[in-house]
Amino acid sequence: MSKNFEEQMESLENIVQELEKGELSLEDSVTKFEEGIKISKECNKTLEEAEKKITILVSKDGEMKEENFEN
Repeated sequence: MSKNFEEQMESLENIVQELEKGELSLEDSVTKFEEGIKISKECNKTLEEAEKKITILVSKDGEMKEENFEN
């Protein structure tokens, strides 16, 4: 079962906290870091997909129109 965005962010925060404590061995730290990078990439992909779906409503000549969101 894949995690939703919020669960992924929570997992990422937990990894950061573990790494910041400095109590892990070098090998465990590298493993956690790699896991964090993987989760970070998955979160970024989720955000990019959401961004593609976002549309905005704009008022043109008194009429509401829908346009794609562009950053």
